[in-house]
Amino acid sequence: MNTPPNPSKLYKTLVIDDESLARERLKRLLQAHTEVFEVIGEAENGQQGLALVNTLKPDLIFLDIEMPLLNGFEMLRQLEHLPIVIFATAYDQYAIQAFEENSIDYLLKPILAERLERTIQKLQRFEAESSQENPQVPALQQLLQQLQPTKTITSMPIQVGDKIRLVPLADAAYFEAEGKYVYLNTAEGQKHLVDYTLSTLESKLPEQFIRVHKSHIVNRQFIQQFEKYFRGRFILHLSDKTTTKITTGASFADRVKALFEI
Repeated sequence: MNTPPNPSKLYKTLVIDDESLARERLKRLLQAHTEVFEVIGEAENGQQGLALVNTLKPDLIFLDIEMPLLNGFEMLRQLEHLPIVIFATAYDQYAIQAFEENSIDYLLKPILAERLERTIQKLQRFEAESSQENPQVPALQQLLQQLQPTKTITSMPIQVGDKIRLVPLADAAYFEAEGKYVYLNTAEGQKHLVDYTLSTLESKLPEQFIRVHKSHIVNRQFIQQFEKYFRGRFILHLSDKTTTKITTGASFADRVKALFEI
């Protein structure tokens, strides 16, 4: 592997993402490049990010798009200080193309070390090609005018070896939490680690996904049948390849009953 070039500037950096696991992962990657990035803070939503950017005036921010209180685009529109922005996102291909055409960098979650090195190379080109304080500003302003964020995600980025593959949500039978990790289980019986908590997925996923247990979100299109269980719970039989059975949680009884109109 070639050694990535080092920009001549040390970038004071903020990490803004509502996913704690995503923030920790990114900060670990940035630790390998302390000659480039000096992480001076982090925020877990757009409102916190707005305050930190205007107060600390960083050179650069890594920014998620879908966040509570203010999403990434709403936050950017209200900034008094505009740093270089690198999106760290699970956005769809249309948005990624828009970022590329506007010379704005993006990192598709889960972020790979090799992809971050390309970001460093891009920062070096920014320095070489422009004497502006932030050469990204015109492209960023154009993107903010053209692109509006979607309310839900349409595919899930998962890591396969050293590559990122987008799994359509139509192929996702259910999501499950195991300890501090969350996995996507496909209709074909494949299991993939994802970079979201179940609580965040619950707010991002489209309507065909329903939280039925503290550890499970199910794609209702794969519910083949159900049976009543004790204490107001149900056993869901899925039509995936492994014919998964999921027992619902007692605290989710009302939403499951509403789903089956019982």
